Amino acid sequence: MTRTYRLFQLMTTLRRLPAPVRAAQLADEMGTSLRTVYRDIEALRGLGAVIDGEAGFGYTLIEDAALPPLGFEDDELEALVLGLRDVAVIGDPALAKAAETALAKLTARVPPRQAHRLQHAILDARRFVRPAAPRIDVAGLRAATWEEETVRFSYTDGKGAPTTREVDPLGLVYLQDTNMLMAWCHLRRDFRVFRLDRMDDLARTGRSFRPRRVPMLRDYTAILRAEALDRAERRADK
Repeated sequence: MTRTYRLFQLMTTLRRLPAPVRAAQLADEMGTSLRTVYRDIEALRGLGAVIDGEAGFGYTLIEDAALPPLGFEDDELEALVLGLRDVAVIGDPALAKAAETALAKLTARVPPRQAHRLQHAILDARRFVRPAAPRIDVAGLRAATWEEETVRFSYTDGKGAPTTREVDPLGLVYLQDTNMLMAWCHLRRDFRVFRLDRMDDLARTGRSFRPRRVPMLRDYTAILRAEALDRAERRADK
């Protein structure tokens, strides 16, 4: 880990964790020694970051001079904090942690009055029944989707029947009680959705289907929308 990267990670950790953050906690989060934490805190102060506290009492990031304030309306901040808190609840572990880090970075970059609104927001997101935990590396699946790479996995359907699938991943959808992959299935030669909690043994094949992801996703979304309208019309006719 280079010193520059380590200092960047230390700033991110100070933003993310509830203040004051003790040096031992910082060392554990970053996998470094206490001596390195103390030295890096002083280095950040020398670069202009205002960090309150000292050894034995914990540290609080007061101001990051390297990051200029961002201009947001109050309602925009409310929308951002609500969305990020919802992701922290329903997202896979990597995405949930990213949401918490993003909220901490946002708090560090807005003016003090708005930072107070973020820290004490009146909006929150609660899910009393969380989606079942995935058994695959969802971060790896997201990466394969962005890079338009075919993936392979074992799948168990709702009746317990196992299959092995190769699919072109198009997008992930986070629903109320489950998270789904939208994909083109090579086995069925059609669009399909797959529950993440029923997928196992995810592997990237190295085969690209670029640049077809966006038009395929557009086509599948249109199909789903048409099916939803058709169901709504049939219900209205009854």
